[in-house]
Amino acid sequence: MSITPTPEIFQPALRDLAQAEAIARPSTTYWQDAWRRLRKNRMAMFGLITIMLVTTICFVGPLLSPYNSSDQILEKHDQPPSREYWLGTDGVGRDLLVRVMEGGRISLAVGVVSGLIQFLLGAIYGAVAGLAGGRIDNLMMRIVDILDTIPLMIYVILLMVILGPGLMNIFIALGLVYWQTMARIVRAQVLSLKEQEFVLAARVLGANRWRILTRHLIPNAIGPIIVTMTLSIPAAIFTESFLSFIGLGVSAPTASWGTLASDGVQALRSYPWQLFFPAGAISLTMLAFNFLGDGLRDALDPRLRR
Repeated sequence: MSITPTPEIFQPALRDLAQAEAIARPSTTYWQDAWRRLRKNRMAMFGLITIMLVTTICFVGPLLSPYNSSDQILEKHDQPPSREYWLGTDGVGRDLLVRVMEGGRISLAVGVVSGLIQFLLGAIYGAVAGLAGGRIDNLMMRIVDILDTIPLMIYVILLMVILGPGLMNIFIALGLVYWQTMARIVRAQVLSLKEQEFVLAARVLGANRWRILTRHLIPNAIGPIIVTMTLSIPAAIFTESFLSFIGLGVSAPTASWGTLASDGVQALRSYPWQLFFPAGAISLTMLAFNFLGDGLRDALDPRLRR
């Protein structure tokens, strides 16, 4: 049965101008979208909150404690955890809680400073190599390959033997070791970015190479840079703890988690809490940074943006 079209069966569609102009979904920037996806990652948020808590406790806690890390009360040596001493005392009667918090300052500072040095050396080195290309790129990356043939731990130990124990020397040693991975990642990013249209437009407008490098290439590679820095911090904390554990890190009376763990090992059978608390602080902090780094890797990946 066919229907003959007539003007009566056709009605104009009702149009709500206010609804047509309404924005169904507000536009978000790259960083807003990354933060939104990071908040949905429970493990990454656990890592971020843990890092914030550990940092706050380590830097604020000693100021509120009635004890000082250098106070030695010999008659209260090797006390177990109690109301008076929450984490117990060490072999000379020093409050272990204050020493763990002050040791956290050293370990966290080593991780953050080594990450910044890694950014300054590795990111600029890799970006210059990627932008230059050709023989310069080949020569610069062969230097990185030669440095990579030396195991990192042996490299750090040799540097510490030459430079001597000390906090500043740890900064220098770790900064000179952990930049190769950053250089490789940034170089790969620059190689893919330097052929993009915005770089060509900058060249046409007369921008020199340094401006292209600092204003266009490195900012567009900041996502992988942040992820690499975040994942390198726990590695630097562990390396510093290991160096302090074997006596090549910070020297007494300065405390770090590594020196506290070294002291705790000697009394492990009789007073195990002297090892468990600094070792637990190292493990918790490293896990938190790794969780955060994994979450940032997913959140800053533009291919996962929806």
